[in-house]
Amino acid sequence: MHDDLIAKAKAWLAEDPDAETREELAALLDAGDVTELAARFAGSLQFGTAGLRGELGAGPMRMNRSVVIRAAAGLAAYLKAKGQGDGLVVVGYDARHKSADFARDTAAVMTGAGLRAAVLPRPLPTPVLAFAIRHLGAVAGVEVTASHNPPRDNGYKVYLGDGSQIVPPADAEIAAEIDAIASLHDVPRPDAGWETLDDSVLDAYLARTDAVLAADSPRTARTVYTAMHGVGRDVLVAAFARAGFPAPVLVAEQAEPDPDFPTVAFPNPEEPGAMDLSFAQARATDPDLVIANDPDADRCAAAVKQDGDWRMLRGDEVGALLAAHLVRRGAHGVFAESIVSSSLLGRIAEKAGLPYEETLTGFKWIARVDGLRYGYEEALGYCVDPEGVRDKDGITAALLITELASVLKEEGRTLLDLLDDLAVEHGLHATGQLSVRVEDLSVISDAMRRLREQPPTELAGLAITRAEDLTRGTDTLPPTDGLRYTLDGARVVVRPSGTEPKLKCYLEVVVPVAGHDALPAARARASELLAAIERDLSAAAGI
Repeated sequence: MHDDLIAKAKAWLAEDPDAETREELAALLDAGDVTELAARFAGSLQFGTAGLRGELGAGPMRMNRSVVIRAAAGLAAYLKAKGQGDGLVVVGYDARHKSADFARDTAAVMTGAGLRAAVLPRPLPTPVLAFAIRHLGAVAGVEVTASHNPPRDNGYKVYLGDGSQIVPPADAEIAAEIDAIASLHDVPRPDAGWETLDDSVLDAYLARTDAVLAADSPRTARTVYTAMHGVGRDVLVAAFARAGFPAPVLVAEQAEPDPDFPTVAFPNPEEPGAMDLSFAQARATDPDLVIANDPDADRCAAAVKQDGDWRMLRGDEVGALLAAHLVRRGAHGVFAESIVSSSLLGRIAEKAGLPYEETLTGFKWIARVDGLRYGYEEALGYCVDPEGVRDKDGITAALLITELASVLKEEGRTLLDLLDDLAVEHGLHATGQLSVRVEDLSVISDAMRRLREQPPTELAGLAITRAEDLTRGTDTLPPTDGLRYTLDGARVVVRPSGTEPKLKCYLEVVVPVAGHDALPAARARASELLAAIERDLSAAAGI
């Protein structure tokens, strides 16, 4: 067993083009660290609908140049098999460790395979890459990013020529081409021959950002902004300046790209503590709104002042606010969201006489909805310009929420006032999440098996009126690993995360509200129900 493992590691070492990971692997071999070698050679990172994502390091179970070169070669072979062998592939990257190397390797592999490759000029937000694919008529795009994962991770996200992320069966077909690559020595990687784009693509993206705002809208809301050590700052500041908003006050400690994310445990606005510096800045400068992007700026978070201090709005709250704003502006087209997002969007769309669709989790599905006008997901993802960017876009979402805050400010109102109005009109839709991060992935599969074998019949004293195992698919959804429970006045979806070692349970309760006076009691009831559902679900799942 050990001999086999050592042989695998030596074969990998002989091919590895990166001095840093070669040194790391050689040190593990010299030390005879069988445990660590076994972890790195237990299989290979699986290429799925999120592309690749994992911890940086040597070996097939880590993110490194060898893994990326294979992925790029597999993508190139897939494109050639589809008759697109002379097409253009655009490559973007963030400011994480190794991102620029992975982008350059991808461009080299595409060039070597006979495709044309173009790389964005520097680390830029993921939505700029998604825009560039459609803008340049590319057959595919690659973004090197691990989004809001921990500092030691990186990732590889693949888009096809429609500008949206891959979905089955493309992921499996690309994975098969990756598996078919016998040796890295078989993959030609010239030193030149691809194009490095200039700022014209970014300028074209910025020109489109203006289109998400109403021509004559007020632009008075004052913001505090954090880039969370990522690549959003320059593009967001430029977009705000073009739009005529007051310049955002930057959270200086988090304004510069820094792959080590020194001020946060997890560089995700949803994680505890991630917004602390933003709130401190807001207490000092008293803006109307706090805006945060995640490190690759495809997500957008907003925070508001409530009862004298600052609080993050939930993704579902921002999702409903943007929908209400677009309805008021007379938007036409389909409103869409994933099954784990609040059902309030459906109520808003129905009342406005607009078509509404529910998709599986992820913008790869939301972006594919025919006639999409607006799509969102509770994990802070919003698509407000589907013609320009078929993906979530934290820059245009920030513009739109700041426009809404400006409109309300002119009326002497706030985002919280509008949320209250929506609750009175459609019922209070309160959402919560039970999210369990695990070291051992079997904890997740055990919990899912337990829920399937012994499904709960009630949660928080509410009867489960329908239990669906989503692996079988539904009339409107393709199969996915998940469970959905419909209760009297509540809904629960349980699924393993596609990008992190987490089991995620999405909870929603809907409490009718007689009028504005009844809101405090409705909120108290909703909190009580969410806590009870979480408790009962934890017990049922054994987590």
